[in-house]
Amino acid sequence: MIGVGLKAGIAMGIGLPGGGCAAAVRAGAAPYEMPLESEPHLRTLMQWPVALATYGARDLARVQAAIVRVANAIAEHEPVAMLAAPDAIGLKRPAFSGGVEFWEIPTDDLWCRDSGPTFVRGADGKLAVAHIRFNGWGGKQPHANDALVAPRVASRLGLTLVDSGVVGEQGGVEHDGDGTMLAHASCWVNDNRNPGLSADRIAARLGVALGARKMIWAPGIKGADITDDHIDGLARFVGPGRVVIQIDDELDPGDPGSLSAHRTLAILERATDARGRRLSIVRLPEPEDIRSRREDFVASYVNYYVCNGAVIAPQFGDQRADDEARETLATLYPGRAVVMLDIDAIGESGGGIHCATQQQPRG
Repeated sequence: MIGVGLKAGIAMGIGLPGGGCAAAVRAGAAPYEMPLESEPHLRTLMQWPVALATYGARDLARVQAAIVRVANAIAEHEPVAMLAAPDAIGLKRPAFSGGVEFWEIPTDDLWCRDSGPTFVRGADGKLAVAHIRFNGWGGKQPHANDALVAPRVASRLGLTLVDSGVVGEQGGVEHDGDGTMLAHASCWVNDNRNPGLSADRIAARLGVALGARKMIWAPGIKGADITDDHIDGLARFVGPGRVVIQIDDELDPGDPGSLSAHRTLAILERATDARGRRLSIVRLPEPEDIRSRREDFVASYVNYYVCNGAVIAPQFGDQRADDEARETLATLYPGRAVVMLDIDAIGESGGGIHCATQQQPRG
């Protein structure tokens, strides 16, 4: 969900523009590593939303229909496991394609990127689950079932559950698969998730959990949305040393989201990755003439999902921007089909396709 618009011991942060810093995590301390999303998957995990009190009956039905579309699109390219209680509200199994199976794991909402398991791989090739503990984005939404999704998936698969030592969401941190992380501090260095923990300690613990050696921090915005400004709605690692960001051409000083985006861009332009390389940055457009008229609609092309053989991305009805996004994603992920879907109901709920999915890499 994105909302609107190692071991103890970490090197001293290096000051960067806009209040950011780069934290160098001690190398060689992590027994596991999180593979890049574009590496081959065994399956995709998704969660069936049933939070009637959050959505209301009409909006819940629309969100559920969008989840079916996303699941069926991914199932054209790799298996999908839909997590749901056997008697889940609105779950009609015939609506799903044959590539979708159902795991009897109760859920509250659809945000599998945040509450689902973070799969990591050891040097022996075996998978484990790095448990980034989920608390409803700082206690903002009921999450009795969602808080247990990651350990229940680990148990079902017989995988080791490794406590990361931090509370948060995978949507709040990007990893390039080669030692570098990127995050907004606003959703980690926050008393609603990790009271008393400094940015350095959080980066160190995430570094152990994900197998990273360096964190690039940008400030983000606390309280602007339910997530406290997740990074995966703004900027993503395409690969080592490569970042894609969605940003308006000119800073709007009256828009907190624009301020946050331009601060993040300034930090990325000065940053280096864990291997000392300057980052290559590609921009995606901001759509303008979109279908939805919801004021808090999330129109993020960056919140796409990479599965086996395809990139599953949103389209918002702005033909110019939709076409430009399609072309850019096709260039960034050559050899993959770019499948663009109408997921307006999910955007109106504060997220996108990446937020609703979680990859299980091959072991």
